[in-house]
Amino acid sequence: MSRVVDFCQNCLHAFLDYETAKTLVIPNLRVGCIFRFIQILILLYVVGYICVVRKSYQENDSVISTVTTKVKGFAFTNTSDMDARLWDVADYVIPPQGDDSFFVLTNVVITPNQTQSRCPALPNPKTTCMRDSDCIKGLTDPRGNGVQTGQCVQFSTNMKTCEVFSWCPLEIDAQPPKSAILAAAENFTVLIKNSIMYPKFNFHRRNILPHIGSSYLKSCEYDQETDPECPIFQLKYMVSEAGEDFQDMAVKGGVLGIFIDWSCNLDWPQGNKCHPKYTFRRMDNKNPLNDVATGLNFRFAKYYQTPDGKETRTLIKAYGIRFNVIVFGTAGKFGIVPTIINLAAALALLSLVPPVTDWVMLTCMRKRDLYKRHKVSLLLEDTDAESVLSMGPTYGTQK
Repeated sequence: MSRVVDFCQNCLHAFLDYETAKTLVIPNLRVGCIFRFIQILILLYVVGYICVVRKSYQENDSVISTVTTKVKGFAFTNTSDMDARLWDVADYVIPPQGDDSFFVLTNVVITPNQTQSRCPALPNPKTTCMRDSDCIKGLTDPRGNGVQTGQCVQFSTNMKTCEVFSWCPLEIDAQPPKSAILAAAENFTVLIKNSIMYPKFNFHRRNILPHIGSSYLKSCEYDQETDPECPIFQLKYMVSEAGEDFQDMAVKGGVLGIFIDWSCNLDWPQGNKCHPKYTFRRMDNKNPLNDVATGLNFRFAKYYQTPDGKETRTLIKAYGIRFNVIVFGTAGKFGIVPTIINLAAALALLSLVPPVTDWVMLTCMRKRDLYKRHKVSLLLEDTDAESVLSMGPTYGTQK
């Protein structure tokens, strides 16, 4: 019976005993240094990283953007493959208007005067033949040149291939000229008009800043060091900023990224510190050890009719550089909710400093047993109230 009573009393004490903090002053420089050092680390983390670097006291919003471009420039060419020709924007920007991107033609392989007729297929294991029975009438190959007619015809003096119905003569299968035909494209310029919005803060801005006028746009050209506010860019400058040579890139083409960073701190009055920052980077895979399927090219045709009404076309295999305009960024502005949350987190971190210091003191210090005796004590029930009230702070000393 007594055991049951003792058990019940122990349960009541475990549930109802009141624990109170006890002030224990430790005159130990090492413990004090540990305590203050941890506090300073937490304060540096909260003030330096959370507030200054991350700006976690701000509310954030992601950018919404629209981009339009306008390329200007012309080039004159006079090669053995084509007559003297002047290339303007209508010739080398394909298509005339793109979504956040534009393509500038720099090199071409032209197959002129094609008509729908019959001609020998280009030699490959599927098209070489010795007799008509080697060719299958109506056979189509997605990687071939057309629909086979079932005839085996002379391709050259020592080779026969299957005849196909296609645009003849067939496309000239040749590498592009080693020097870009439109080498002068490096001097072309592009005006990039970029409008952004942060809907949460009702903030709007253009990369053509409010103080920029028409007269300035007629003469300016972007340079990161001398004229960082101008929205007109020379193609050669952008390619060189990406670490590439324009003339090398122009031979087989490629893809260049124009990155516009609109990261803004809207705590400044009227967003005065919100300006675009431009960077450039080549985005297509360039491997100097393997040049298979490198660059950028596609085909298009220009159609016309001969005087006798026959449809004819000029096939153009176009090489060039596609410029992708990529806009990104976030804006931050002071918010009471994230401020309270981060302040509470900072106070919670600071409240962990005493337990950590206690753990070091009670486990790692040479006089930890002495500290334990003064740190933890049990106030018995029969202790009179006067003795409790007369208890002051207990001091542990270390010689």
